[in-house]
Amino acid sequence: MAKRNSIQHRFKLAVCAALFLLVAGGIRLNAQFPYPGAQYRRGRDISPTFDGWEGNPDGTFSFYFGYYNRNSEEEIDVPLGADNTFDLGNGDQGQPTHFYPGRRWFVFKVVMPKDWPKDKRLVWTLTNRGRTNLSKGWLQPEWEIDKLLISKNAISDPFLRTSNSNPTPDNQAPVITGGPAQTVTLPASAILKVTATDDGLPKPGLGDRGGKVEGVQIRWILYRGPGKAQFDPDLSPAVYGKPLTSGTKVSFSAPGNYRIRAIATDGAMFSTYDVDVKVNPTTSAEKTR
Repeated sequence: MAKRNSIQHRFKLAVCAALFLLVAGGIRLNAQFPYPGAQYRRGRDISPTFDGWEGNPDGTFSFYFGYYNRNSEEEIDVPLGADNTFDLGNGDQGQPTHFYPGRRWFVFKVVMPKDWPKDKRLVWTLTNRGRTNLSKGWLQPEWEIDKLLISKNAISDPFLRTSNSNPTPDNQAPVITGGPAQTVTLPASAILKVTATDDGLPKPGLGDRGGKVEGVQIRWILYRGPGKAQFDPDLSPAVYGKPLTSGTKVSFSAPGNYRIRAIATDGAMFSTYDVDVKVNPTTSAEKTR
């Protein structure tokens, strides 16, 4: 009996020692290798994502794409070209070139013809930080979505502000309208304005995730561009029961062609409006002042 107790005691000590080494070693390993849920502020790459497809009334199909920026703080730019391209047309299918941190859902859609083969892939290639990541979309039945599924998945994207994860079929996304493309010369800013009209659903009250649904709100973001864009303001107050007009003053860090996006959300559904802004360099007369 004494011998068996001694063996059990040594076994317990060995298990404790092994657990201690595993935990200690795990701390060191996790500092080098990512694990599910790990967050990195900077230095990580971006992967494109295929978020599903939807059939359109005219028989065509909409393929929805988003992305996952693995950084919690760093915004990354990947210009159009070999590093940011589709295997369709000239490679430009409306994808962003500016990528905000985290997971972004249903960022854009590509409309495919009604005779698109059911097993043919549409591939988005994104190369950054020394890695090439692909997203492949096709008409797989399990990936078919509708506006209710879009709303449920979009709840995890803070830009879309869909706090209500149980939208109703009768709720419609806000209708957003805006002005034409603009041209400015540095250091001038662009003054942009959009108007969102909603159907009044969902009504004000507490959302099922604890988020308070207060009406329509508009957020401004940089979608494409060779430099930084500063918005004043970048987020409007929420308005219920009447059209919401939101204006912003956008300043740019460098000349080039930019695309600015306004996102209107009602707490369950969202819609977007893009404005292209051509930013010319500072004139020679202004440089000499």
